[in-house]
Amino acid sequence: MSAPLVPGRPSHDDVLLANAYAVELEREYGHLQGRALLDVMIGEVLHGDIALVSSFGTEAAVLLALVAEVDPATPVLFLDTGMHFSETLRYRDALTEQLGLTDVRTFDPSALDAGAHDPDGRLWARNPNLCCYLRKVLPLERALGGFGSWITGRKQYQGASREALPAIEASSGRIKVNPLVTWTPVDIAGEYERRGLPLHPLVAAGYNSIGCAPCTRPIATGEEPRAGRWSGSNKSECGIHVGGDDVAAGPAAAE
Repeated sequence: MSAPLVPGRPSHDDVLLANAYAVELEREYGHLQGRALLDVMIGEVLHGDIALVSSFGTEAAVLLALVAEVDPATPVLFLDTGMHFSETLRYRDALTEQLGLTDVRTFDPSALDAGAHDPDGRLWARNPNLCCYLRKVLPLERALGGFGSWITGRKQYQGASREALPAIEASSGRIKVNPLVTWTPVDIAGEYERRGLPLHPLVAAGYNSIGCAPCTRPIATGEEPRAGRWSGSNKSECGIHVGGDDVAAGPAAAE
C-alpha cells in the first residue's frame, strides 16, 4: 500500500484570522514595494515570524539581495525537489555566499513518500500534479512549520493567476508578502545591473522561468514568461501558491 500524502491543515479559525489580518495589512502597507515593504514586514510587523521561500531561479537574486540588506539572518527556505538543474544548486550556493545570507535552509521530499509514489523517478511524466505535491507542496508545509508568514517573488506581469496579485494576501492560514508584485522585467533587469548581481547560468540558454529539469524548457521570442514550465499541458503552477483545498485534490486524483 502506498504511503499517505497528508499535509498540515489549518483550522477554520486560523484561516479566517489570517484572511482578516491580510486585509488589514494590505490596507495599511499595500502601497509599499520592494525594500520599503520588507523593512516593515521583516523588521517590525512580522518580525521573527517570517521567512523567504526562494527557488533561486532567474529573478530570485533581486529579492534575495533586498532581504539580505534588511536582515541577512532572515530564514530562506529552498525546496530541493531532487529534480533541479545542477546549475540551480550551484547558483544557490554562490548567491548565498555573495549576499551573506546566514540562514538558508534546504528541504527535501519525504523519502517514504518518494519511495512509495515515485520509485522510478518518473512521476513527473505520469502525473506532474502529484509529483509537485510530493516534491514541493508537502516539503514546503514542513519548511513553514513555526512561521505564520512568508515572502514570495511572484509578480503580476507573470500573467495567468498572478495578474491581480496584491502586495499582501493570506493563504491556508498564513500571511504571504509579495514585495515585487508590480515590478516589471525592466525593473528586475535594472536592479540586476545596478547591483552587479549574477544571472542564473541558464538564462543565456533561453530559460526565462526555471523549475525542475524534466518540466522546464527554454522559451522562444514572443512566448509568455512562464511558457517553458510544464510545456504542452494546462498546468501553470506547482501548487505551493494554491489554496490548501485545491492542492489537496492532486494526490487523490492520481491514485
